[in-house]
Amino acid sequence: MKPQSLSNGAADSARSPRAPKKKRRIPAFWVRQFHTWHWMSSAICLIGMILFAVTGITLNHAGAIEAEPQVVSDEVMLPPELLAELAEAPTEGGADVPVPDAVAAWLEDEFAVNVSGRAHEWSASELYIPLPRPGGDGWIAIDRDGGDVLYENTDRGWIAYLNDLHKGRDSGTAWSWFIDIFAVACVIFSVTGLLLLQLHAKNRPTTWPIVGAGFVVPFLLLVLFVH
Repeated sequence: MKPQSLSNGAADSARSPRAPKKKRRIPAFWVRQFHTWHWMSSAICLIGMILFAVTGITLNHAGAIEAEPQVVSDEVMLPPELLAELAEAPTEGGADVPVPDAVAAWLEDEFAVNVSGRAHEWSASELYIPLPRPGGDGWIAIDRDGGDVLYENTDRGWIAYLNDLHKGRDSGTAWSWFIDIFAVACVIFSVTGLLLLQLHAKNRPTTWPIVGAGFVVPFLLLVLFVH
């Protein structure tokens, strides 16, 4: 009877189904963190993403978007007392030799332009101050002998302004920091979005084919059409 009981036990164990293996799941804490980082980064990126997307289109079709630059020129005379201050400046030098404060204040009153801290060039006969900015350009040239002041300002329109913001052209340190912070927020938004896609992919069969297409399509365009 004992061998028979052993065989029955073996048969019962063979018939009993194996316990399914439990899949490793991401802890609920990290799931909540992914959602939090995703929506916070999307909130930071929202306006910037719209701006960079729209200006990406305008930059891509810059040749088809015509704009007539508006040029404003003016010529005035530097007061004699300020001309005397320029005469005391070195004959050559760059931004290390600052524009005299009185001259900078006069230029701001005359042309509504702040030249303090801007790059400039000294020569024996002239002080030249370039005035680049997003969407435009300009310059001031002061004759150190006669005191003639030439001012020119070029405005290329608001589309050029937004395009230059997209490229960070002549937009200053603060905007450069904004672009860097915006780029980091976009990376966080994309990575957390990918992690959330992985969490929900089992219920959405088209997830990975669409993600793959987002990589394959640009790669094929580069290989086949961009030379």
